[in-house]
Amino acid sequence: MRQLYRKVRSAALWALSGAHFFIVCPLLVGLGAIFDPRKNDRPQRIFFRNILRLAGVKFEVRRAAGFDSQRTSLFVCNHVNIFDPFVIYSAIPQFVRGFELASHFKIPAYGWMMGRFGNVPVPDEKDRSRASMQEMTRKAEQAFRSGVSLIAFAEGSRTRNGHVGPFQKGVFRLAIRFGVPIVPMSIVGAYEFHRTGNWMLNPGKITVYLHDTIETAGMRKEDAEELGKRVHEIVSAPVEKHIAEIARKGRGAHAKAGEAAENWPD
Repeated sequence: MRQLYRKVRSAALWALSGAHFFIVCPLLVGLGAIFDPRKNDRPQRIFFRNILRLAGVKFEVRRAAGFDSQRTSLFVCNHVNIFDPFVIYSAIPQFVRGFELASHFKIPAYGWMMGRFGNVPVPDEKDRSRASMQEMTRKAEQAFRSGVSLIAFAEGSRTRNGHVGPFQKGVFRLAIRFGVPIVPMSIVGAYEFHRTGNWMLNPGKITVYLHDTIETAGMRKEDAEELGKRVHEIVSAPVEKHIAEIARKGRGAHAKAGEAAENWPD
């Protein structure tokens, strides 16, 4: 019975958030075609936050004392599921855009919207060439110079076990090349809410950590690997702590169940 309830609840949450998406998204696309996306930022944020709210997410953002919300930065975040963009745009308190696979820009309507909104295309692995990588770098530089912060999922793919996977070095080389500060960003609780490969939604709390801003000015490209390890440790810390807490609670519940069984009268 409980499993049936969870399935019905998940279907209802998908229907609510999906209906909101397909009703409001075309309106935002229309506004994006008329107005500069920067002038259309607030409605987008409200839209993204409502998607999470209707999907059953309680939301919290924790900003470190050393996080500079005024700096144009490169945000490096762990990648959990398809709700990540809604989480990120709801959490970052400034105009921000992201890196997106170039193949996504070929999708009718959606691809146009990504380009219009200022996302940066990343060449798909099978199509990478010197020219395509240079084009990505050029557009990233253009964004930074115009005061637009960018978001990168340095893992390159969504987690399958809840842990933060290894980071690729390219994004850190890019930050060093342009002297752009990095903001490590952790999404915690999203894996329990929705796991990639499973359609179930489990309403709960997602907490986003915006960590201290890390300066890259003066670094060399040889420092990219060490910088990547440093950022990975920062991003992973609250995620691993959360996983450990869940495991501890699970062991505690199991122990209580065993104790109750032992004390059950014969």
